[in-house]
Amino acid sequence: MNKAHLIEAVSKVVSTKQEASQAVDQVFSTMRQALRQGDKVVVSGFGSFHLKLRKPKKARNPRTGEPVLIPPRRAIKFKPSKDLLLSPPLTPILKNESH
Repeated sequence: MNKAHLIEAVSKVVSTKQEASQAVDQVFSTMRQALRQGDKVVVSGFGSFHLKLRKPKKARNPRTGEPVLIPPRRAIKFKPSKDLLLSPPLTPILKNESH
């Protein structure tokens, strides 16, 4: 599923596709702003998104073997809700299936 699929689904409950597109854009924009500010985004019955700060770490350049320092960075983590985890899939999930 991608953004176009979400817009199509939302357009079934609003008047036009343009309104659906604006609604989906606004939801993602609001989530993006909250995560950038360090807030947790919780969608009841779906899951939660939160920002995780990754520590700097030492690594090696595979070509030269030279040690390098990977700087600290932020990553977004998703934790699914229990409802989402416990609900059975509607269709079987096939390996190597492209979405």
